[in-house]
Amino acid sequence: MIGKIKKGSGFKGCVNYVLGKEQAALLHAEGVLAESKQDIIRSFCMQTEMNPGLKKPVGHIALSYSVVDAPKLTDEKMIQLAQEYMREMKITDTQYIIVRHQDREHPHVHIVFNRINNNGKTISDSNDMYRNEQVCKKLKEKHGLYFAKGKEQVKQHRLREPDKTRYEIYTAVKNEIGKSRNWQQLQEQLTKKGIGIQFKHKGQTDEIQGISFSKGEYTFKGSEIDRGFSFSKLDKYFGDAGLTTAGSNKQTITAQTQEPAINKSDNSLLAGLGGLFSVSSSPVDETPENSDLRKKKKKKRQFKL
Repeated sequence: MIGKIKKGSGFKGCVNYVLGKEQAALLHAEGVLAESKQDIIRSFCMQTEMNPGLKKPVGHIALSYSVVDAPKLTDEKMIQLAQEYMREMKITDTQYIIVRHQDREHPHVHIVFNRINNNGKTISDSNDMYRNEQVCKKLKEKHGLYFAKGKEQVKQHRLREPDKTRYEIYTAVKNEIGKSRNWQQLQEQLTKKGIGIQFKHKGQTDEIQGISFSKGEYTFKGSEIDRGFSFSKLDKYFGDAGLTTAGSNKQTITAQTQEPAINKSDNSLLAGLGGLFSVSSSPVDETPENSDLRKKKKKKRQFKL
């Protein structure tokens, strides 16, 4: 069971949408004349006049269920679940309609309600996204409904960019993470699939604090693909599994972003840097000539001061 909540300013467009779909069925109506779409719209609009200051009086909720639950989701059950959901969300004492759609494989209904209740007061939408998640979980457990885990129910062929690429990266990382013993192996396997890994460092240090994945023209942070794909969680996986972590394999995974190390034993290279590094480890010879030169330079500096 998944709930999606939206708010709007006009009942006409929302009502026409939910009732205009092919095979749309009005399951229940409360507080509105339901003879026609026009009657429903007019009823909603009349009540908004009680609180004209509210700019978005339209409440629209889509409640979707897994195809696994389809056999037991009769119209009566859908009404019951919708009404329980509204009570738990504190959407009470107001006008609403419940409409069932048949245009998808999964069962779902649309609830259109008036955010101005029967007393002219505004129905609060404070923290409604968080409350929606909690209520769906509660009803799922109470009624024994199936809650699809993660992205397993995504219809990939329906996705558009950039979601299509994001899901392709998700699938590839999910499949390869269990086959890789360290970051290097994961990187190599993803490269074969056209997916690159970039590590974000803290300032100019070697400390890694983030990760992103790219394919084609799209780049996503690890957490944007999946909560479990942040750098800290992926690196913890390698550590918990007793595998090579980023911390102990830093040179491998940061090879793309590290500058080549300077070989201090290469005198010709150091000489070419204009004497920034001392080639000789012994002190400068204190010959008489050098000693006199040092004294002259010292006197010159003292004069300038």
